[in-house]
This record gives sequence, structure tokens and C-alpha cells, in this order.
Amino acid sequence: MLGVLGDLVEDIVVWVDGPLRHGTDSAAQVFRRRGGSAANVACFAAGRHPVRFLGCVGPDAVGDSVVAELGGHGVDVRVQRRGHTGSIVVLIDQDGERTMLPDRGAATLLERVPGEWLDGLTHLHVPGYSFDGEPVGDAAVDALRRVRRAGGTTSVDASSTGMLEQYGRERFLTLLAELAPTFLFANRLESACLGLLVDGLPGPARARLAATTVVTKAGAQDTTVDVPGRVPFTVAVPPVAEVRDLTGAGDAFAAGFLARFLERGGLESGGLRSAAQAGHRSAARVLASPGASF
Repeated sequence: MLGVLGDLVEDIVVWVDGPLRHGTDSAAQVFRRRGGSAANVACFAAGRHPVRFLGCVGPDAVGDSVVAELGGHGVDVRVQRRGHTGSIVVLIDQDGERTMLPDRGAATLLERVPGEWLDGLTHLHVPGYSFDGEPVGDAAVDALRRVRRAGGTTSVDASSTGMLEQYGRERFLTLLAELAPTFLFANRLESACLGLLVDGLPGPARARLAATTVVTKAGAQDTTVDVPGRVPFTVAVPPVAEVRDLTGAGDAFAAGFLARFLERGGLESGGLRSAAQAGHRSAARVLASPGASF
């Protein structure tokens, strides 16, 4: 079973109909969606592979709603309840690019994961957002260590350059070197920020993650898969007819990639190429709809 630990929140997605006009009204369409990077991965993976979500929401109506919505997709949802359920305002410009204003709320209040929540997990995925804040940061690190000790594989998503700058680039690299996840997912800017892949070549920090396969996405350009000890290879991204909202595309990619990896197992190049292709197909499904939805 695939486990995903992290944020489960409400997304308030705003499609701005033209340039944002400071100090006055700007026409827009507003959508409310269940969100959170970890919850997105769990939702997109459901139906492809058994999946369990681990997180924290508030004892409130919004928490009830997002838990029910995620569970409705077939996800085994395990949550602690305290604080208030988080929300994120997501501004989407005409090119589909996102500007996010997060109030993570209860998502940062996750405490040590009960042992029974980890039972049966063969892989645990944690977005980098979950390391930023306490007690969730300690809970995430502890859960990753426990899954690895039990013989499972793990993955981390770099999440965003803003998160990396706030958390600290050097601190994040040190944590990754200690956790040695099986996979690190990042986009081109995040990978360059960390010094892992620069202009298509392994960067100065790559040697620090000697046990981790780094998967770097680049939008419509080729995805690069860098397996330790091998020459990096690229996987082409098929054309997508409509791109209106990039929210959740990276999460959908991780879901498709991990579901295929867990189905086939192994780190041979052919299997990883197939996993990346599955990730691309999964990501393409969300690009025309509001927020992280199909």
C-alpha cells in the first residue's frame, strides 16, 4: 500500500479573467476544492494502487468535508483532529501559473503517527511542505524512518522554491542526505535551487544524495531521471491540448509515477521510464480544470 503524509486543506481557486488590478476589482471565477499536496497525491493514486492518507484537520465542518471528499475517491483516510482546517488561496493567471497564499492550519499540528497507521505500507511519500512546521516536521521524519526500517521505500517532493528558501536549502539537503529517500521529485527551478540538476546536468550537490533517484520535471519539456551511478536519461512529455490551471500537476505526476513503480517494482531504466510516462499521463488530466481536480 502507498502511504502519503501531509496537508489536507480547502483550496480556494481564483481564475483571474485578465491582469490583476491592484487597489480595485478584477473579474474572476472562484472555485472551492479539496486541496493539499499530500492529499492530491493520495487522490490521484487511488484507483491505480491502494493508498492511505495520513494527516491532521480541524474538528470543524471544513475538516469533515475534505475528509469525506478524499475518502470518496477510495483513499483510506487517517487523520488527527485539532486546531482549524487549513485553506489556501490559489490565484491562477491567464497562462495557468499559480500564486499561492497558504494558511496550513491544522496540517502543521500532526503529531507522531500511530503504528497501526503505518502497518501494511510498502512506500511512504511526503511533500517537502510537511517538514516546514512543528510538530508535523518531526512526525514526518519519524514516519519516513520507520517505513524504511520496516523495509519499505520512500519519496519526498521538493514542493516549491518558496518553501525551500523558508526552510533553508542547506538544511533541506542535509535532511535528504540523512533520510536517503528512494526518490526525490522536483521541478526544474527546485532542482536548480538545490544544486541537483543545472542546465540538464548533475549539479554540485548531486553527490550528497548518493542513494536517491532524482526526478526533475520541466513542464512541457522532457523530464530527467537521474539514478545514482548511471547517466541521467530523459522522458518526453506528450503534447497537452489545453493548459488552464497548473495546480496539482506535480502531485498528479508523483501519483502516477509511484503507482506504476509500486506495480512493477525495481529501479531499472525501463521501469522508471514507464513510471515517468505514467506520471505524464496522470498530470495531463488536471491541466484544464480548476485546482487539483479532473
